[in-house]
Amino acid sequence: MNLEFERFGDAAFRMRRPAGGSARILLAALHDVPGVVDALVTEEHALVTFEPASPPSIDSLATALRPAVRAPDGQNVPREHVLRVRYDGPDLDEVARASGMTVARVVDVHAAPTYEVAFVGFLPGFAYLRGLDPRLQLPRRTTPRPRVAALSLGIAGPYAGVYPFASPGGWNLLGTVVAFVPFDGTHGAHLQLGDRVRFTPEAP
Repeated sequence: MNLEFERFGDAAFRMRRPAGGSARILLAALHDVPGVVDALVTEEHALVTFEPASPPSIDSLATALRPAVRAPDGQNVPREHVLRVRYDGPDLDEVARASGMTVARVVDVHAAPTYEVAFVGFLPGFAYLRGLDPRLQLPRRTTPRPRVAALSLGIAGPYAGVYPFASPGGWNLLGTVVAFVPFDGTHGAHLQLGDRVRFTPEAP
């Protein structure tokens, strides 16, 4: 398998991810390469950063990554999380209208899939959850809100996500996640790459 790397600034390499394989195994392999300071895996690319004075060689990266990009999940079983949700979001009625469903049906459709953490970004602990039903794949709001409350559950494009902190945001808000800590200073992000997530409705 041919892996192609490109310089990404002065202290990083980027590669396009081949189809298939485990994102978690790939991330672990990147972190294990000597000289790598940090690594990031998204749906289409992987990126490693290093000290500018001592970059890893392309050969060492390729040697370490070839087994990882072929590896299935195997015994590296993803963690599973069940998040309780009050479906009380300010955009719920608009999402129902845009999707041609009742509010109750939107809740059922949103809570039905098992989601996967595709990548983490935007805010510390903000997990982009892949698996949203195509009927709910709506664009971001035309005008973002200046403040979205922490633990708001939103959807935009093909993703769902939970805001870990109060922040500006343009996603369509369906509800509020209950009794969940997305991020803390000791353990970092609660939801990690490749984790599985289910949402269960809770009475308002």
